[in-house]
Amino acid sequence: MHPDRTSTTRFPVPVDAALRAAGWVPGRWDIKQAEIWADTLREHTSPAGHTHAVFPAAVEVWAEFGGLRIAPTGPGRRIAPVGLHVDPLHGLHLARTLADLGRALDTEVSPLGAEPHSQALLAIDTQGRVYALDHTGDWYLGQDMDHALTTLVSGTEPHRLTPPGPPDPAPAPQPR
Repeated sequence: MHPDRTSTTRFPVPVDAALRAAGWVPGRWDIKQAEIWADTLREHTSPAGHTHAVFPAAVEVWAEFGGLRIAPTGPGRRIAPVGLHVDPLHGLHLARTLADLGRALDTEVSPLGAEPHSQALLAIDTQGRVYALDHTGDWYLGQDMDHALTTLVSGTEPHRLTPPGPPDPAPAPQPR
């Protein structure tokens, strides 16, 4: 058994504690709210004509975790732990950004929520993989919401999808 897991929970202990403090319980399922979000996203079109992708993996995560404001309860493992608000409407006006990420990943991407302190947007793809998009780049948080929650709440370092930027230019050759 993994040292951070108990036999009674699907999450590491600190993640389970943060989820329960936010109001999550096993079996939580608010499909009505998830469908409201799905309808709102489907009905939104950006001024340039971009629309949101809505698919089962996103709706399922919204139903189980939607509306929760999850705050870490302890120190991070490698970096500071991050809180999140699971509400796809944080990405309502970012349809083009999400479509661009989806094209880069060869999938569709839907908004999931946000990291309130960093203003990073959280997104999910059709396979259930979770990403964060912020001013420093695009990040892979995990193969599913459970792994993404563990990455964020336990302070595990995510994997960068985009390079940090161009390298510094080489110095100009000096005349002899």
